[in-house]
Amino acid sequence: MVAYIIRRSIIGVIMLLVMSFVTYIFFFASPVDPAQFACGKNCSPELREQARKSLGYDQPVVVQWGQFLKGVVVGRDFPVDEELREKNPDQVTHCSAPCFGFSVYKQETVNHEIKEAAPVSISLGIAAVLIWLIVGVLLGVIAAIFKGTLIDRGVVGLSLFLYAFPTFFIGTLLLTFVCIQWHLYPVPSYTSIAEGGVGQWAVNLLMPAITLAVFYMAGYVRMTRAFVLESMGEDYIRTARAKGLPKSKVLFKHGLRAALTPLVTMAGLDIAAVLGGAIITESLFNYDGLGKLAVDSSADFDLPTIIGLVLLLGAFVIIANIIVDVLYAVIDPRVRVA
Repeated sequence: MVAYIIRRSIIGVIMLLVMSFVTYIFFFASPVDPAQFACGKNCSPELREQARKSLGYDQPVVVQWGQFLKGVVVGRDFPVDEELREKNPDQVTHCSAPCFGFSVYKQETVNHEIKEAAPVSISLGIAAVLIWLIVGVLLGVIAAIFKGTLIDRGVVGLSLFLYAFPTFFIGTLLLTFVCIQWHLYPVPSYTSIAEGGVGQWAVNLLMPAITLAVFYMAGYVRMTRAFVLESMGEDYIRTARAKGLPKSKVLFKHGLRAALTPLVTMAGLDIAAVLGGAIITESLFNYDGLGKLAVDSSADFDLPTIIGLVLLLGAFVIIANIIVDVLYAVIDPRVRVA
């Protein structure tokens, strides 16, 4: 098991390096000057040149990538150019490891921006994941148990109905009618646990979490139903039934466990995407998370922040895949020898 985890971790580190290099190639190997997208929309030629030297955009792409990797490991000082640091020593900013860059437009490190926005996205992501996994998997199992009945058709039909609506429609519907017109629920406004306690934190997360969870939940209902029905038709299930095991034990210990493998894959990738920033949901409810930060940074021409967010989201996905691989080995020991 330890050797399996080490192998997957090494592969994950290689994928992180490749992903970061490809990201730098996409952003900096084009004919467009990246400095014009680094200091805001109204950046003058003088400020553009200063931003180019401050961020090291005047250096080759490979050198920039190497400096970024060094910053991730040991941190970096901005401006990158030594002459600028010597002329203005009081304006030197240290970015601690892991350093994702420096925003010239906002005059602060990307780490600081991510640190401010990440708790919002993580809180929203955790709430949404709990809703869609618990409700989605439970309804999927119920639909599989009552296959062909009215309950089965109702659950599947409802999931298809909800799956057809985009996130912004569901969020607008809940916000406009449930919160504003009918006053059935207070208008959400993110409050941290430190400020309002667990209760207020959970109350303000419910509506945006439901908005985010409905789309994913509908997919998990259908997938869970299909995987459970497939596993329940296997020979070992018939053997377990022939031994006289209770139906509940056959379903949950043998049938559902086999169905968990593909569901874990879905969950790992979906959770990584949500933690990377639920752009539509955060913008709709005005939650200052990673998704809203990405939208605002694109509108403000804040290239360093965009690059930092892209690399962070890519790291989320790769790390999620490593965790999924380890969970595979826990659920199905045969995976460890692969």
